[in-house]
Amino acid sequence: MTDRQPLVAGNWKMNGSRASVRSLLDGLCRGVPENGVEVLVCAPFIHIPLAAELLAGSAIGLGAQTVSEYGNGAYTGEISTDMLKDYGCGYVIIGHSERRHILGETNETVARKFRHARDSGLQVILCLGERLEEREAGMTEQVLSEQLDAVIAAAGMECFSGAVIAYEPVWAIGTGRTATPEQAQAAHSFIRLQVARHDDRIADGLRILYGGSVKADNAAGLFAMADVDGGLIGGASLKVDDFLAICQSIG
Repeated sequence: MTDRQPLVAGNWKMNGSRASVRSLLDGLCRGVPENGVEVLVCAPFIHIPLAAELLAGSAIGLGAQTVSEYGNGAYTGEISTDMLKDYGCGYVIIGHSERRHILGETNETVARKFRHARDSGLQVILCLGERLEEREAGMTEQVLSEQLDAVIAAAGMECFSGAVIAYEPVWAIGTGRTATPEQAQAAHSFIRLQVARHDDRIADGLRILYGGSVKADNAAGLFAMADVDGGLIGGASLKVDDFLAICQSIG
């Protein structure tokens, strides 16, 4: 067993109203377990001010789902790292598969965002993962290497000190299909070994989360794997009881 602190991060995606955010965070704040797990919610931009207010003084951290690769200025519609930090965001998700495959973010775009966010002092959850056709073609490791290497080339290894990686097989996101614990472990181990090729110390401390249809009934098996340090949770993070059950399944 390592001394890496487990992390469970909720990704609300494009969901929520002021009423549902209040209800969800009230339930989470009252029920968050004291089992050494770091708990985080990543809200849509418009809900971050309310979430920051409701989470003040709680043990739950606040993050965003993406951020601009640019600083403050003439970038209509974008949100800067300074804006996120001003509202108490400590984390940001970078490179989620939906942003890569639906919204067109390339490995190079993701790498620039990662470097800018880390240089600005934000913790990053960097998402990596393969599509179904890539897994079936035996390309999982190639895809993960290409995605990871682009970030290492742009940002350098020191930017990974304190960062987090989330392995999210695209074929398991929102589909009800979940990688087996053994499949998740194999991918996580590969990612850690790729980082270790550059820096053993950073690799040993690097938290690698699993994301892809994690639910209360499969979380414990996934989190029991040696290189799985928690989860990036989608749909289940919108339900108080389900999310809390996932948080409680580590230990």
